[in-house]
Amino acid sequence: MHPDDQIGEKPTPEQPASQSTDGASSERTTGRHRATALPRRGVRTMLASTPVRVALATGVTCCLGATAVLATRGEEEAPAPRPRVAEAVADRALAAQDEAASRSLDRSPSPTPVSPSASPSAEPSATPKAKKSPAKPRRPKPVAGLTQAQMDNAKVIVDVGVDMEIPRQGLVVAVATAMQESTLLNYASGVLPESQNYPHQAVGWDHDSVGLFQQRPSSGWGTVRELMRPAYASRAFYEALLEVPGWQQLSVTMAAQAVQISAYPYAYAQHEERAVTVVAALA
Repeated sequence: MHPDDQIGEKPTPEQPASQSTDGASSERTTGRHRATALPRRGVRTMLASTPVRVALATGVTCCLGATAVLATRGEEEAPAPRPRVAEAVADRALAAQDEAASRSLDRSPSPTPVSPSASPSAEPSATPKAKKSPAKPRRPKPVAGLTQAQMDNAKVIVDVGVDMEIPRQGLVVAVATAMQESTLLNYASGVLPESQNYPHQAVGWDHDSVGLFQQRPSSGWGTVRELMRPAYASRAFYEALLEVPGWQQLSVTMAAQAVQISAYPYAYAQHEERAVTVVAALA
């Protein structure tokens, strides 16, 4: 029922029922389309007239057109996305950047470092330095007409004496003795086949004498295996020398004879000068 029909009358036959419930009725009480108050008795007469009916139809069309225009403008000027939508878009953008970075890393997991020579400004990478293997001891240069093998054996004799804190005179006695007994070569014995199982540089036949000092296992100097080691043989000689009373006051040949008990006690003297030269080069 139209708001203006307050007396509850039924619509006349020439007035369709649809006009009392037209689309403009809801708009006529608000906004720009508010209707002007008319006398109560003239409302039905005005509605029945043709010009008024045309005006009403035109008003309805205007309202509908305005609504359509507002709807179209709303579609063209869409409101800004809600905060949740904006956050989701930002998250997707960040995720896309992360995925791109990971793909690039997958393509090049271990980039080739730039060598300092190719790029002078680039600093070398801090890579741990490889541990250097211990340097091999330098072999002493032969002196006094010795071969390298003889000089190496002389070095063993001198090193053992230095380790035992033997005075220089004792080092000369030991080197001179080995020069006489074995010519500074590590001898095995043809009488003791076992001695040939160990490193040796020559083979002798003087009873069971072996090694640099031609010491005999049967005389209690040590086992064959021990005496074939130059370091052990040298220590055994120095220990015997230290047992000789006043050995430092003896000559080289007499000190050597006191240890070796040789059938040729004066043979050691001929090697004294060369022994002094060798010791000076090694100690």
